[in-house]
Amino acid sequence: MALLSPSDNIFVAGGHGMAGSAISRALKGKGYGDQTQHGALLTPTRQQLDLLNGQAVNTWMKANRPDVVILAAATVGGIEANRSRPSDFLLQNLKLQTNVMEASWQAGTRRLLFLGSSCIYPKFAKQPIREEELLTGSLESTNEWYAIAKIAGIKLAEALCRQHGVDAISLMPTNLYGPGDNYHLTDSHVLPALVRRFHEAKETGMKTVTCWGSGTPLREFLHVDDLGEACVFALENWSTLSGDAPKDDQGEPLSFLNVGTGIDISIRELAEKVAQTVGYEGNILWDSSKPEGTPKKQLDVSRLSQLGWSARIPLAEGLPLAYQDFKQRLISGQLRK
Repeated sequence: MALLSPSDNIFVAGGHGMAGSAISRALKGKGYGDQTQHGALLTPTRQQLDLLNGQAVNTWMKANRPDVVILAAATVGGIEANRSRPSDFLLQNLKLQTNVMEASWQAGTRRLLFLGSSCIYPKFAKQPIREEELLTGSLESTNEWYAIAKIAGIKLAEALCRQHGVDAISLMPTNLYGPGDNYHLTDSHVLPALVRRFHEAKETGMKTVTCWGSGTPLREFLHVDDLGEACVFALENWSTLSGDAPKDDQGEPLSFLNVGTGIDISIRELAEKVAQTVGYEGNILWDSSKPEGTPKKQLDVSRLSQLGWSARIPLAEGLPLAYQDFKQRLISGQLRK
């Protein structure tokens, strides 16, 4: 039996968010959830299904019985959001992850894919970061609440596989950007925040823009459509129950794999590239009194690459696409202030 079939009922939890939308596009592009073959792509909105409500999730799962569940829903944000709302990031993510995964197992779901994050790794992990670095050191304090929740999700997926035979896998994407991103100046991640800041500076004629930190930390960025394709590829080609599944250094099957480009860039260089893309010609200043997170976070993506997948959208191509998405949403009034 194929690991993923057009006749499968596929539930994308968080299917209207940035990552979930990209996953849905990738699934549709490859013919999954095909109604002519009695398949379905299930993407209920937050109003239709509150993932924080355990009873509602259980009822929905029993009624729809999805064959495959992709958990892309999460409470997310940048450094300031993590710092100011730690209980939200820990509690909400723990709740929705547990609700969806437990209900999936109880409803007889055949395959489960959980989306984690590269922030699960220690602040001073060996670079590039291999999957074995998990739980080998202290987390970065600016996002530890989110990281702890994501680590719990990885381990719950692994536990369901070990104890109950659920074919559960997890992917750890690096920093995402692209269509559907959150461009809020304080709640968003660094790249979309820079896009909005430089755009507004250009429009208002500001001569300088001040960015947080020193600009020296290194980050890796993955276009969200690459993530969507990676998720479909993983579901098609990787099962932890298979004898040829990727293994760790001890020869045990890995329950999670990194997803990224394997290429990082300094925040200073990123800011310059965003300014150039936007057309901002003023000066960029740096406020080193502000937090800037982990000094370097570059993923080792060799294991997913060995399975046959690699990113195809370079930052030079993805940045203009992200700016185009920002302008379209700005014109349509979809952006929060």
